[in-house]
Amino acid sequence: MSSSSTGSPPARRLPLSGVLRLGRPSDIWFKPALSVVAAVAPPNLTLVALDRLDLAMYTMAGSLCALYAHNRPYAARARVLVLVVLGMLAGLGAALVTASLTSNGIVLVTVGALLAAAQKALCDATRIGPPGNVIFTFVASAALFVPQTLDQVPGHLALAAAAGVWSWIVGMAPALLRPHGPERRATAHALYAAAAHAETREPAARSRAAAAVQTAWQTLLASGARPETRRALERLVVRAEVALAAPADADPEGLRDLAGGLRGTGAVPRAGDLGEAAGEVLGAEMERATPAPPWWRALGPLAPIAVRTALGCALAGYASLVIGVGRPYWALVTAASLYQVNMALTWNRTVQRVVGNLVGVLVFAAVAPLAHLSPLAIVLCCLAFNFGAEALISRNYWLGSVCVTPMALLITEFGHVQGAGELITDRILDTLVGALVGFVAAVAVTNRRAGDRLEKALTAVERAREHAARTLADTSAAPGALEAARRGLAAALVDLRATADAAAGEWWQRALPEERVMSTEQAGHRTLAATVRQRRQHTAEGAEA
Repeated sequence: MSSSSTGSPPARRLPLSGVLRLGRPSDIWFKPALSVVAAVAPPNLTLVALDRLDLAMYTMAGSLCALYAHNRPYAARARVLVLVVLGMLAGLGAALVTASLTSNGIVLVTVGALLAAAQKALCDATRIGPPGNVIFTFVASAALFVPQTLDQVPGHLALAAAAGVWSWIVGMAPALLRPHGPERRATAHALYAAAAHAETREPAARSRAAAAVQTAWQTLLASGARPETRRALERLVVRAEVALAAPADADPEGLRDLAGGLRGTGAVPRAGDLGEAAGEVLGAEMERATPAPPWWRALGPLAPIAVRTALGCALAGYASLVIGVGRPYWALVTAASLYQVNMALTWNRTVQRVVGNLVGVLVFAAVAPLAHLSPLAIVLCCLAFNFGAEALISRNYWLGSVCVTPMALLITEFGHVQGAGELITDRILDTLVGALVGFVAAVAVTNRRAGDRLEKALTAVERAREHAARTLADTSAAPGALEAARRGLAAALVDLRATADAAAGEWWQRALPEERVMSTEQAGHRTLAATVRQRRQHTAEGAEA
């Protein structure tokens, strides 16, 4: 089989079709939407009562941490939210200290660009999840252009830290009502995805189902202890794995019924007869005992995207200074928000950002007279836009930006009300400058490592498949060894699909080994199916004995 696709053009097209199409809302869209309102409202309303709304920018830094980690089990969420708050304080502190030492626009933009690149690399390497680096960059970049003295920095950081603690409490509060909610959702998603694959048998559906099953295992393994609820969920994930391995024998409606039974707080539905008596999750503890690779190993492959971010943000900020816009950090943040895993997705995000911001300034123009009635009105409008942004952004980024843009404009008025016309003009100019310059920088910095990463992912799958095949053939191998080999192969296949998708949308690189990717995936999934069949056979024999 050929290892490359000959005749492929070195440059990929950047289409417009479908970029603005609305998708289905996230299953938990209301959770980040309600959480950010609950995190933002008490600090801001307190500042309104104290007539110190000018300090709201610092409390907002801590409050916006409530947007993170909603898909993680609560044991893991507690740790992640602490890291998010500390990361937010680090970026804010660096920005405030810089602002207190200099007012030179070029220096401030340069520091902002370097912070944006570091935040992008760290968020991607640690897989922090949405909303990613954009919130960190928004807060740090805005703080760079707020007049500051060194003696004020500790107090402002204390306000952010206090709001961050409140955000942690808001993020953890649902655990009191639904302690296994994230694990139940991840398991249900795996069952739904397996049902879709069983019906369509399409390669894309198979990849989505494999990714959903892998995510469900990662979620369960991150939850810590293994009470009966988690063990019951593990059996359901195994049910999804069986359906993925043998779709012809699967019952899509039965899988969907099991997924539907995971809503609410009732008992976890029984997985039914899987022929796995006591051995359905033999490899879970072995996998949990295997340390995950350190996150900093991912920084190397992310270097091109970090360089894109630093260069694009710096050039966008400098261009904004040249044309005389009063808030160059908007251009910097616009550029920082564009960069995705490849050029195709970066192009999509560029179009979405421009459209969303232009519509958003029209919304601000309509709402400004109402918001300017009082400080309380500004805060209430911001809360409404906070909710709207998180409720809509999962359908398409541009739709969420329609709410983010007026919210950002209103935040600039926490200190004092400004002319709507000036704010709108600055925002439009910075959006266009940031999008244009940021995208040009992305084109200029090619990511030729994408092909190298794909080769490594292919090699990893081939080695994992060979190991699983050897374990299958070894009649003396422990059941736990087969489980570990199967999980390793499943994880390698998911990583291969993600790496191939990222490389396929990259700009100007050598032709990709598309045929090899397809054949490797097919062989890997055949081996996965064989491991599932053998495991069921062994456990059935054990039950009969």
